[in-house]
Amino acid sequence: MRVLVTGHQGYLGTVMVPILQRAGHDVTGLDSGFFADCVLGPVPVDPPGIRVDLRDVTVDQLAGFDAVVHLAALSNDPLGALAPRITYDINHHASVRLARLAKAAGVRRFLYASTCSVYGSAGHDLVDESAPLRPLTPYAESKVRVEADVAAMGDESFCPVFLRNATAFGFSPRLRADIVLNNLVGHAFLTGNVRVLSDGTPWRPLVHARDIAAAFLLALDAPAAMVHCAAYNVGAESNNLTVADIARSVVDVVPGAKLLITGETGADPRSYRVDFSKLRDELGFEAKWSIPDGAAELYKEYSGAGLTAEDFAKKFTRLPHLEMLRASNILDESMRRVTRAA
Repeated sequence: MRVLVTGHQGYLGTVMVPILQRAGHDVTGLDSGFFADCVLGPVPVDPPGIRVDLRDVTVDQLAGFDAVVHLAALSNDPLGALAPRITYDINHHASVRLARLAKAAGVRRFLYASTCSVYGSAGHDLVDESAPLRPLTPYAESKVRVEADVAAMGDESFCPVFLRNATAFGFSPRLRADIVLNNLVGHAFLTGNVRVLSDGTPWRPLVHARDIAAAFLLALDAPAAMVHCAAYNVGAESNNLTVADIARSVVDVVPGAKLLITGETGADPRSYRVDFSKLRDELGFEAKWSIPDGAAELYKEYSGAGLTAEDFAKKFTRLPHLEMLRASNILDESMRRVTRAA
């Protein structure tokens, strides 16, 4: 199958592309390149790619593909709060436009990377795909809107599938340090402290980047009638843990690390436990990575590559990196690349 992966030079895309390729798919990437240089360790080998802003994709660029795997987004709640208009412009409007153009180009399957954060504040009970959607941030709200708008396009010629990923963790050559487990392991490695700013009580579902890739592969290969306009939570019930429990897993892995739960930011309203049985029952998905295994992997990679505090805080954290690109006049205020005069 000819597959276009948007965001192929991001945290998830860099992990997913080789997995799709090994399964026999012919993969092309599409990326604006914001994070292409955010590499820890050896530089990954990318597939052939199209360098274009998601907002500027044309129907001609989508012609000839059998499927689109849409990962590209401004994936950061603090960034969404700082620039909600741009978040909606890219994550919502450009994503819906991409789906519309893909359908017009004859693409038959559209896999969309949604998020379990669409459930918002769901309490202690397990929530499945039928639960009310209560997004609490512009990032999560944009995902809810895309799901609704793209589902309305589904017909016999166009099969959208919505994969609601739990919070990702695990090593990627294009690292992200601003997601919970990656962040806690990084602080433990660099400072000796596992610092939790909330009271540690919110529930978080987590899933390894490679397990996310495996779920997308299953959705890509499944019969269209089975997955047509379906939403799937991606993760494992065993990885539903409180932030404090996640932090304790890090303490167990990083030698000499100490746990500090400061509570200075108070209780986090984003708390939800997720039921992942639909993906398991319908497509046979089984997550392979536990949180302790992921913490051990991250510690090994951080140690081996010599992760520095400066890179951790700036290069591998989305908001400071984008702010650096804007300050360097590489991006303008709308998060578009600055066109240089000839």
